[in-house]
Amino acid sequence: MVNTKVSLCGIELDNPVIPASGTFGFGYEFAELYDINILGSLSFKGTTLEPRFGNPTPRIAETHSGMLNAVGLQNPGVERVIAEELPKLRAVFSKPAMANVSGFSVEEYVRTVERLDTAPGIGWFEINISCPNVHGGGMSFGTDPKSAETVTRAVREVTKKPIIIKLSPNVTDIVSIAKACEAGGADGVSLINTLMGMRIDLKSRKPVIKNKTGGLSGPAIKPVAVRMVYQVFEAVGIPIVGMGGISTAEDVIEFMLAGATAVEVGAHNLVDPFASKKIIEDLPRAMEKYRINSLTEIIGGAH
Repeated sequence: MVNTKVSLCGIELDNPVIPASGTFGFGYEFAELYDINILGSLSFKGTTLEPRFGNPTPRIAETHSGMLNAVGLQNPGVERVIAEELPKLRAVFSKPAMANVSGFSVEEYVRTVERLDTAPGIGWFEINISCPNVHGGGMSFGTDPKSAETVTRAVREVTKKPIIIKLSPNVTDIVSIAKACEAGGADGVSLINTLMGMRIDLKSRKPVIKNKTGGLSGPAIKPVAVRMVYQVFEAVGIPIVGMGGISTAEDVIEFMLAGATAVEVGAHNLVDPFASKKIIEDLPRAMEKYRINSLTEIIGGAH
């Protein structure tokens, strides 16, 4: 019998598969389809201090082997998340969840984490310093090591829960950003967020997405993600949550060999709402095929 359990920042998961923020709502929506307690955990919809409508439409476009999105962190704001969304999640999900937090200033990150810190059922904070689809915040903190470290230190001071910093691939050197986050007190890093991309409509001769650019996700970005996880693993001593184009159990194993302790499934949840469930159920088969007794044994195994 194979062992799919892993430990992420001191919290044990039944398996390493976590639906990525922005692709799984607040989780309870998927509980109408299947028992979401099969998941290792879930990272719920990115939450900001104040409500956000997001970017104007159209804000999603298909591409070859992926999709572009510029949703722009649409969410009801932290107070409504605590009062309305999290109780619905807790009613159907008994495991610790990951709270994905975004902000437009260091103060906003801090205040949002402070409010969520006492909410029941949160195991980790995933601090998103890498969203490419908002103006004046998000990715601007994730493209400079000093800014990344500043946000990390500020959040570290207001919670004792593990903090995992979500990194942007839209940088020259992701290793320097990861090392800065570790120096600032991060318990882990998650990577990668989406790559900047664009599509142009041939008839209108204008960008397909109203925001002009969007974040590219899906299988197209997987080789970039695996490479970055591999590089960061060699540079830091904290756990990595890998993501980018994961759609099969074999993809999970590949990311773990590169150095990931756990993984997040993103765009594929939008292709198939049962995607994360299917990957988890198929993991034992893939492990037996590649003679893996325990997933913890293969973390960083390609190095």
